[in-house]
Amino acid sequence: MSYEKAKAHLMKYGLENNILTFEVSSATVPEAAIAVGCVPAQIGKTLSFLVNEKPVLIVVAGDAKVDNKKFKAEFGKRPKMIPFEDVENLIGHGVGGVCPFGINEGVGVYLDESLRRFEIIHPAAGESNNAVRLTLPQLEEASRFVKWVDVCVF
Repeated sequence: MSYEKAKAHLMKYGLENNILTFEVSSATVPEAAIAVGCVPAQIGKTLSFLVNEKPVLIVVAGDAKVDNKKFKAEFGKRPKMIPFEDVENLIGHGVGGVCPFGINEGVGVYLDESLRRFEIIHPAAGESNNAVRLTLPQLEEASRFVKWVDVCVF
């Protein structure tokens, strides 16, 4: 179901043919990098947080880690990840396939500056065995992002 929602969303932007499906898991950054055939940093890791009790997604480079001070400077609070068991209900995709496409209404999407090092990024596409190959302008458009943020170190 998550894949179908992500694919339907990507179809609105003519990007459904950019979806890659694998025979192996792509649920983690190392697995996705092997499946895609890219460096781990080019995997678009989509992290889910609660900010003022509202779900927020931040797409970051695969080698990036959220910096507590930077996050607090941007959002006014320390990062609070959504508990594993609540991710699918709040976001619309389960852990391993979380992506910024076909998500629940009201989920804010942010793109981290760590992504700007690359021309091509590969975020998940709703399931733990796929990804979507996107340029940064395609990611910006299809994710309907709120804004670029600088909340990571890499």
